Amino acid sequence: MINFKFILRLGVAFALSGMLINRAVASDLAEYKTFGTVGKEVTPLSLDHEAELFHHEGQGCLTHMWFGGGWPNCQQTRIRIYVDGETNASIDMELFLGHGIGFGDESAPWGISTFGRTGGGANVYDTYRIPFGKSVRVTAQLAPGAPPHPLFWWIVRGTEGLRVELGGVKLPERARLKLYRVDHYQAKPLEEFNLCNVPGAGALYEVTMAGKGLRTLPDEKERWQDLSFMEGCMRAYLDGAKSPLMLSSGLEDYFLGTYYFNLGRYTTEVAGVTHLDVARNEFSAYRFHDVDPVFFHKGLRLTARCGETKDGQMMHNCPPAVYTTYTWLYQW
Repeated sequence: MINFKFILRLGVAFALSGMLINRAVASDLAEYKTFGTVGKEVTPLSLDHEAELFHHEGQGCLTHMWFGGGWPNCQQTRIRIYVDGETNASIDMELFLGHGIGFGDESAPWGISTFGRTGGGANVYDTYRIPFGKSVRVTAQLAPGAPPHPLFWWIVRGTEGLRVELGGVKLPERARLKLYRVDHYQAKPLEEFNLCNVPGAGALYEVTMAGKGLRTLPDEKERWQDLSFMEGCMRAYLDGAKSPLMLSSGLEDYFLGTYYFNLGRYTTEVAGVTHLDVARNEFSAYRFHDVDPVFFHKGLRLTARCGETKDGQMMHNCPPAVYTTYTWLYQW
């Protein structure tokens, strides 16, 4: 015999539990509050001081930035992001290099979900998750060679209460995104050099590199060897280890390319080449680790090498090379 009273009570219980769940979800969602600002055809930028584009008090993440305008040397405009009242910005980047682009390459349109360039001039966008606990401040400053007070456009947006996830893992509330730069470092053949060397815990998020071989062989048939600085492997020394975790078998394959990027430029969600000039021995590329995380707990030393050896011998007559690198880490 069907017990209708029991079924009714069960239905009421399910309805009440559903209401409680919906209220809990609504309560959780209430902490997420979107904020932001825009600048439209204004002239705040100068050479001698930083212009404040945005300032917000609270706790959460920046989720989007976009910049526009066009003037000489706009690619090197300095963008700084100050988190939680910092005196020195933990993110201090040139506009293009901060978006994966070296050598001021103006190729467009291209883009992925994290960043890209879809217009002319200073146009770049990003969706970096930049967490903060008390406040965040975004500034911009012109680079040498730029005219004073050019017309400028920007968008900055974020959400209070938002946390960062990396590789499916929710990072600690105290996690902060930091940028470590190496500017125009000239490396000798077979020299291994640091991109960053930090203590504590965190995760590697992204690497951008602009590299240039500093030699042109007289024999045109041998000039492919002027690119052999790309034989160098990327290495991660985790938690004070003396032996590295090898992140690649060569430089171009760290950025998911082959044969010194012989098929040209490309952009994917994981990695891409944003500049390639074989005649000048130049390239720039980016590599994300958001779905391929590299975690560390007691420090990270990330290195690159100018060329490589095999069976104890230098590979392919490697030239010296100059590198600029941007290494992004979440640290806590």
